[in-house]
Amino acid sequence: MPEIEIIDLRQELANGNRTILSNKLHEEIEKNLGKKEQTILFLNRRGFSTFVMCRDCGYTVKCKKCNISLTYHEFTDTLKCHYCGYEIPNLKTCPSCKSKNIKYFGTGTEKLENEIQKIFPQAKTIRMDIDTVTKKNSHEKILSKFKNENIDILIGTQMVVKGHHFPNVTLVGVIAADSSLNIEDYRANERTFDILTQVAGRAGREKEGRVIIQTYNPENFVIECAKKQNYDIFYSTEIELRKELKYPPFCDIILFGISSKDKEKAQNASKKFHEILQKNTNKYKVPITIYNPVVAPISKIKNNYRWRIIAKCNLSNNILNLVNNTLEDYYKLKIKNVRIIVDTNPNNMN
Repeated sequence: MPEIEIIDLRQELANGNRTILSNKLHEEIEKNLGKKEQTILFLNRRGFSTFVMCRDCGYTVKCKKCNISLTYHEFTDTLKCHYCGYEIPNLKTCPSCKSKNIKYFGTGTEKLENEIQKIFPQAKTIRMDIDTVTKKNSHEKILSKFKNENIDILIGTQMVVKGHHFPNVTLVGVIAADSSLNIEDYRANERTFDILTQVAGRAGREKEGRVIIQTYNPENFVIECAKKQNYDIFYSTEIELRKELKYPPFCDIILFGISSKDKEKAQNASKKFHEILQKNTNKYKVPITIYNPVVAPISKIKNNYRWRIIAKCNLSNNILNLVNNTLEDYYKLKIKNVRIIVDTNPNNMN
């Protein structure tokens, strides 16, 4: 197993280091370049900057179809939505106050590659993310090029972490281990542990390897367990959390997603559906906990306004009958232009 070291980015900031790389990771990359050994840098966020804002009035560029910020892509000099594909040319002046004081915030793989090329101009780099694997077989071509053409540094998203064998990779750097922790999903801890242990496994396949994990939460139990590669402690801690909070596998989650291109109609439909669901629950005496309708974490995607209702239960025929009866009762109302989806134990809680 590779040697794994956790770097506290709060301490880096306190010491005046405001670059993408911690001092330790910078040193280790230099060592690898000197020894002609390869490095993988992992950042699970593509693009150049994650959002663009006017420093004078605070205007943030958002997608017109989705309620999320557009990501800046330097290579094409465009702003893109990673949900619906909406794209506009990069802004030079603020649409709100006409200021030219436009600032780019956050870091994606494109910006990371740009910074690495500035810091280590002698290094050969290659990037693998959804923006660089658009052509047929480009995924295999990038991996083959990295392995066979003496590329020094591979930069990428989770595409680079799963199952690849690179004998000359002796250093892996995780740029921002927290990015997958701070999301609204009961699987966030599990997914973070999974991806950190997988990315660590890319180092030291045949030679002695090192892994540097950069984080603002070094004391988090997920980060600690990933450092020690301790599956047993992670499992026992996570399963107790799930039990206490009544998350799967101790219950099942049903997500009712209500969406419409009409904002008010989406809200009213979610309240009406909740009312029918609650009424049928009482009528059939089904053991289920139903929470009030709320706006979805991403409130609009592809011009559809989104609400959701979450229910916790143990799936059974009675529960399925309750859901089907509720859908039938709702559809009898003949409310048009509203879409309802039912997802059990959803992979994505957005």
